[in-house]
Order: sequence, then structure tokens, then C-alpha cells
Amino acid sequence: MADVPFEVIREPAAMRAYAEDKRRDGMTIVVVPTMGFLHAGHLSLLREGRRRGDLLIMTLFVNPTQFGPNEDLDRYPRDEAGDLAKARECGVDIVFAPDASSMYGPLSQTSVSVSELSQPLCGAARPVHFAGVATVVTKLFHVTLPHVAVFGEKDFQQLTIIRRLVEDLDFGIEVVGMPIVRERDGLALSSRNAYLSQEQRAQAPALRRGLLAANAAFDAGERTALTLLAAAREPIEACTLGAIDYLELRDAETLEPIDTVDRPAVIATAVFFGKTRLIDNIVLGTLSVG
Repeated sequence: MADVPFEVIREPAAMRAYAEDKRRDGMTIVVVPTMGFLHAGHLSLLREGRRRGDLLIMTLFVNPTQFGPNEDLDRYPRDEAGDLAKARECGVDIVFAPDASSMYGPLSQTSVSVSELSQPLCGAARPVHFAGVATVVTKLFHVTLPHVAVFGEKDFQQLTIIRRLVEDLDFGIEVVGMPIVRERDGLALSSRNAYLSQEQRAQAPALRRGLLAANAAFDAGERTALTLLAAAREPIEACTLGAIDYLELRDAETLEPIDTVDRPAVIATAVFFGKTRLIDNIVLGTLSVG
């Protein structure tokens, strides 16, 4: 652990000056970007970040530019005091927790877009989302100056976009993807799980059951996308309270649709339970830990 006191920094200029100073000292900086309301999935990222560097920075910022006009920005769950306590327990050195006005000034007009990767899957239903993600991640990287950045694999599309962003813009940052952390019944941990009613929560693990059914068919030798997707769809469609937004099989690197699995491929899904939209995925031929 770095020999620095735990500290919360609010201003981007102060955060960058701090990071520049620590880089001059030869420290390896790791950043874990979050929107807060931390759960065990976030904590797994922080522990991995602690292992990988000398200075661990967690960003805590609910980014308004990645929310559409009818989405849940105003009611997105927040618990800064709890988040700071959990961050400290995980060995975080610095929490960068700006407000929106310091990240986006009144004259801001610049955005970053990863064009093709942002269009399918979640991008089809949330057209502004990934430009907001790419823009804020770019800003956070410029402010925290990390050598390593740690993200979860639950949002597979987001992770793919960030990897492309880092490569295309020559950031020179190692992007680490960490396995999905799940409840005992298989539901992927998410801050939005708090929105689910008791009945919706009981049905939500069907996402995982569907993905495992497709993976079992793949392991048994099935390679046709339509058949694999049908295996995944059956348990999910059995949910009387769920409505599939998408369920697709894509190339794991380019996110292009494929008809036959002859390369690394991911099945990704988004399902609405009322107004709550849950996502999950599995890379075929693998089983996520947790």
C-alpha cells in the first residue's frame, strides 16, 4: 500500500496535480472508476486494484452525460458515506469525488465517441449512453493519470469500448477486466438490483440460467447461433415479470453478429423488470467466477 493518508479530492485540478506528483515519485497508479453505491462486485475491483499498484484511486461520480432524458439519473442510488467507508476498508488511497459542475463546465461542448462498438446491444436502446461513458472515462483518465484501470465484465460492451478507446487514443493504460460477482442464486450484482420488487428479484436469476443453458449447449458441441440463443431464451421468457430488451450472440472483440461460433463469442442480454433494466453476459466456453 502507498504510504499516503486516505483522502477525498473533489476538484479535477487538485486530483491531477496529486497524480502528477505521485507519478514523479515513481508510483504505479491504479484507478477504479465507479458511480458509487458500492456492492461486492465493486469491492472485488478495488481489491484487484490494490494488488496491482502503489497508489489506488477510486473515482466516485454519477455521470450525467451517460443517462438519457427518461432514465434514472435523479433516482440512481447514492450512499457516499457508506462508499467512503467501504473504499477505505479495501485499501483505497484516494477517492476522487467531483460534482458535475467541476467535470462539465457551462461551456463544455466536447465529447468522445467509439462509433461502431457503441451502436448494438445497449447502444441501440440507449443512444447517448456510451458517448457519455467514453467522454467521462477519457476525462477521468486525464485527471487521475493511471497506469492501470480496472473494470467489471458485467457490462461487457462497456469494457470492450473502453479497451478500444484506450488503444485508439494511445493512452498507454492497462485495462483489466474482472469477472462478474453474483448472488448465490446467480443474479449478477448491480446497484440497480435495489429497484427490484420481491417478486421481480425472485425471477431475475433466470438471466443467468438462460446464459448457462446456452453455454451448456455450446460445451456439448452446438455452434449455431439460433440454437444457442433459443437455449438461452427459454428460461428467460419463462419469467412472467420480465421482458427481453435484447438477447444476442456477438463476436467477443468486435461485437459483430455471427451466425456460427467459430471464434470467441459472447451472449449478452438485457431484460426489463418493470422499469428496471438488468444486463448479463457469458463468453461461450467459459464460466465466470462467483
